[in-house]
Amino acid sequence: MKYMYDLELERIVREIKKVKAKKVCIQLPDGLKDKAVEIVNFIEKNTNAECLIWLETCYGACDIPELKDIDLLIQFGHSSFL
Repeated sequence: MKYMYDLELERIVREIKKVKAKKVCIQLPDGLKDKAVEIVNFIEKNTNAECLIWLETCYGACDIPELKDIDLLIQFGHSSFL
C-alpha cells in the first residue's frame, strides 16, 4: 500500500510478532477509517493475528476502547507516549 503518509505497517507487524498477539484491535481516526480493511488485510496477511476494527469515536490517545480478550491495541493518529 502506498500512502502520502507512513502508517508504519511493517513496524506494527514486527510488534505483533514480538508480543505474539493473537487478537489485535485497530483504532483509527475518522480520516483513516476508509483504509481500515486495507490495513487489516495487510496485518492479517503478514501475521497470525486476528484484527478487529474499532469504528466508534476516537478523540485521542486517552480514548481507549474497553474490550476484553485483546492482546494488543494499535492506535493510529496519536502522539507517542514513549
